[in-house]
Amino acid sequence: MPIRRLPPETVNRIAAGEVVERPASALKEIVENALDAGARRVDIQADQGGLSRILVADDGHGLGPDELALAVERHATSKLAPDGDGVYDLLNIFTLGFRGEALPSIGSVARLVISARTAGGEGFQIQVDGGAVGDVGPAAFPGPHGARVEVRDLFYATPARLKFMKSERAEALAISEEVKRQAMAHEAVAFSLELDGRKVLRLVAEAEGMTGRLARLGAVLGREFEDNALLIDQVREGVRLTGYAGLPTYSRGNAQHQYLFVNGRPVRDRLITGALRAAYADFLARDRHPVAALYVELPPEEVDVNVHPAKAEVRFRDPGLVRGLIIGALRHALAGAGHRASTTVAGAALGSFRPQTYPSTYTPAPPATGWSGSGQWRTGDFAYPSASTGVLPGLAERSARVEPAGDAPQHPSPHGDAPPPFDPVDYPLGAARAQLHETYVIAQTRDGLVIVDQHAAHERLVYERMKVEMAAGGVARQALLLPEVVELDPAEAERVAARADELAALGLVLEPFGPGALLVRETPALLGDTDVAGLVRDIADDLAEAGQALALSERLAEVCGTMACHGSVRAGRRLTGAEMNALLRQMEATPHSGQCNHGRPTYVELKLADVERLFGRR
Repeated sequence: MPIRRLPPETVNRIAAGEVVERPASALKEIVENALDAGARRVDIQADQGGLSRILVADDGHGLGPDELALAVERHATSKLAPDGDGVYDLLNIFTLGFRGEALPSIGSVARLVISARTAGGEGFQIQVDGGAVGDVGPAAFPGPHGARVEVRDLFYATPARLKFMKSERAEALAISEEVKRQAMAHEAVAFSLELDGRKVLRLVAEAEGMTGRLARLGAVLGREFEDNALLIDQVREGVRLTGYAGLPTYSRGNAQHQYLFVNGRPVRDRLITGALRAAYADFLARDRHPVAALYVELPPEEVDVNVHPAKAEVRFRDPGLVRGLIIGALRHALAGAGHRASTTVAGAALGSFRPQTYPSTYTPAPPATGWSGSGQWRTGDFAYPSASTGVLPGLAERSARVEPAGDAPQHPSPHGDAPPPFDPVDYPLGAARAQLHETYVIAQTRDGLVIVDQHAAHERLVYERMKVEMAAGGVARQALLLPEVVELDPAEAERVAARADELAALGLVLEPFGPGALLVRETPALLGDTDVAGLVRDIADDLAEAGQALALSERLAEVCGTMACHGSVRAGRRLTGAEMNALLRQMEATPHSGQCNHGRPTYVELKLADVERLFGRR
């Protein structure tokens, strides 16, 4: 078959197949054009999932009649400028895109009408119908400047494409998600969205900066995220990472609430998924996922934003630097959170309370009262702290060496005398008052009460101590009686061998053993009798996917968690008052003690006002 030059209409439709995958893709291109034009307000309407009609109106700089004609030509763009030698630098991009294919591609498969007006100028419009470009003519424009882009009957010129569209509801949800992503990336721009005549989103412009960004994230992701988000702000080698990440106890069942923005552009990248998994590895179970919105700012020449036709993906020049920055910044923020748990924990606890009524014939059984064998006065299922000295070995003794979290509040006397003795209820987690069902510690704070899961709390304390000891002494190794040969693909074997020093620091000693094979001599002692070949293959997969050896470190973390679980206070263990208070003081002094190793909360705090509302006193 001879080589043929395709007609422009066919070329445009091929480009449309790459750029405009669905209505949300067309919307994304039009909204990014509005933002690049300096819009401070973007109003969007969509009917029937965007297949019938999409309208985007903005208050940007607008377009003159000459620019309108160029806007619908392929590879015509205002987002690239030549240097002094007339050379266009395709890697130095300061806008949201420059491919110059969006509008002509949309016009080739739909009915496209663009009307615009520049400041002080007249309004003009141009129409493209299935690739046929009309003339530029005068038109009324409602605002002083800006543009209105209307797309009707999307894919009518390529009806086969309509067969691949999802339901109108699914397409409408995709449009809503795209608008939310753009809104999260540009907090200083007001957005509104109407779907089939119904207003579903209205976001006012926020102040530029982290405060306004958090307010915008709260408006999009929910106020609960705003209340339970940790500030991220770190810089490394010219790359800055900002944003917010949720507390471990504020997590979701999937990774759909993880957002990455690169130089103001919302993108999807496996980098953030792996980095978040690594940063939260100590705090969340495998089936739980953190909520985060992260913003990466770096020189344009360090990232390629045009590797994907729809500009949905980027390629970093140094992905390891970006990934390491994300992990380090998240771990730093999580460490700074201390024993803080999410507010949703208390909200869920309050929501579980229901007024209980009993039949008139019901007579409660008398409580079993008396002294317990551990020196505690028992009433029913409660154990009240006493002055017993029978303390759990190692718990209260360590608490005597632990300083409380923050300075103890002081109450100076008005007469200049010595301050009164410190009241334990002024500690962040209060003073232990009782033990419930031999599993939960009840503590009183100055303005409420705290309920602690003794097993989950002590499990986190033991785990954190194990991590410190492991870091101080290194990972103990165990030599294999017979070194094991692991066969891999030659490229995989070379990749793993190049990281031999890093793996040795984690307790895995290996060396090349001919082409496509590795000889493993030592493994981490914590792993015991492990599947050496499976471990090395998992590490090879991690290196191929993310450039980091995650499998070994995560497997060590799992072993530490298992050991901590078996070495911690078990549910059903009766504690004395000294043991309960020792547990509370250590929680205050231990980072990450607000959740156990699986991301579950270790305590619930209820304010006195919340309790009063339960009883109708407020």
